[in-house]
Amino acid sequence: MLEKFFHLKENKTDVKTELMAGLTTFMTMAYILAVNPNILSATGMDKSAILMATALASFVGCLCMALMANYPFALAPGMGLNAYFAYTVVLQMGYSWQIALMAVFVEGLIFIILSLTNVREAIFNSIPTTMKLAVSGGIGLFIAFIGLQNAKLIVKSDATLITYQTFKGENFHSVGVGAILALIGVLITGILLIKKVKGGVLYGILITWVLGILCQLVGIYVPNPDAGMYSVIPTAFVSFDFTSIAKTFGQVFRADFGAVKVLDFITVIFAFLFVDIFDTLGTLIGVATKADMLDKDGKLPHIKGALMADAVATAAGAVLGTSTTTTYVESASGVTEGGRTGLTSITTGLLFLLALIFSPLFLTIPSFATAPALIIVGFFMIGNVVKINFEDPSEGIPAFLTIAAMPLAYSISEGIAIGVISYTLLNLITGKAKEKNINWLMYVLTVLFILKYVFL
Repeated sequence: MLEKFFHLKENKTDVKTELMAGLTTFMTMAYILAVNPNILSATGMDKSAILMATALASFVGCLCMALMANYPFALAPGMGLNAYFAYTVVLQMGYSWQIALMAVFVEGLIFIILSLTNVREAIFNSIPTTMKLAVSGGIGLFIAFIGLQNAKLIVKSDATLITYQTFKGENFHSVGVGAILALIGVLITGILLIKKVKGGVLYGILITWVLGILCQLVGIYVPNPDAGMYSVIPTAFVSFDFTSIAKTFGQVFRADFGAVKVLDFITVIFAFLFVDIFDTLGTLIGVATKADMLDKDGKLPHIKGALMADAVATAAGAVLGTSTTTTYVESASGVTEGGRTGLTSITTGLLFLLALIFSPLFLTIPSFATAPALIIVGFFMIGNVVKINFEDPSEGIPAFLTIAAMPLAYSISEGIAIGVISYTLLNLITGKAKEKNINWLMYVLTVLFILKYVFL
């Protein structure tokens, strides 16, 4: 049945590989179950309700991706978009979280329409192959950067914005030991991959977690909540209390629009829309390139289904009570493990559903244990840049700017924006636009991106 539905042999994979890939993707994404409630609860939303909404929205998104596109891409409420939801729309602009959910819901409906009319697919296909390769490489650096931050190997600095961990001071037995364990985790994961151990990325996460437990038991690692370092030893394994979901479910339809300014509300929707569409496109480009899923013309077959899954998941997530649900760059970890079909994404989705019961256990996995997986995945994805023709400045410069902007601006969509603008303008001004046969949509996107920087 699985072969008939997911076409495993056609995609050169098998059930065991797909299940392992889905589990690996879940392990690198599971942090959202802890992070999303912490961010969205700043709006006054109930933490446990947000956790359940996050898990359910992720399950719905992964299921849609498996059924509509048969791709190994996993979905969950997006980082960045949740911060915009909480800190800008609610805390800064003063709207209720119900209004913010309604903006996300409307965004999802608009995406459904755009997906039906091929607009998002046309945008994807209009991006030159060079830019797609650059996006893949840029996402690799971005993922690695997130991993380094999660491990607290890279920390903030007043002098240089960011710097390397010092491994000294009063937080050594919490932050310092966690950072060292992350480095050991990278080494272990690298060794497993060199030895071609199937599931090496996942085993790297688990071994690093076990090492953390041992360090805590002997007193080398000391939890310090003030420094963001918590106990890595599970104190509970299951919870069957699901009643709190009622505190957010359906609240999107109870929003009070009495004090809403129409223009402001449209701006909020546009901001959600803008970031989501290009984060999703960037992720699809990057992960699909890594999985060698693009055809000879650089297009992703069945992209309409993938985009529709993203749109439906966003609308469903808003009803459940969470911010925009989007395709995750961490899907690359499952692809690295050999995931090639929707069986990978449905496995990830089922694990998110299972997390409703085992949430106390999953939330105990420390960020320094998942960080090595993100760093290693970044290594795999950056390899795509060798296919870029850097000897041609009209190709190399936009590609370089795209790659550099993603981690430095901490945004996939900003990297795409800078890349598109520079690619179009450089080739247009130097008279190479006709030779490159630049799609008219690239010109439209360039204008829109420039307008975004001017007015938003």
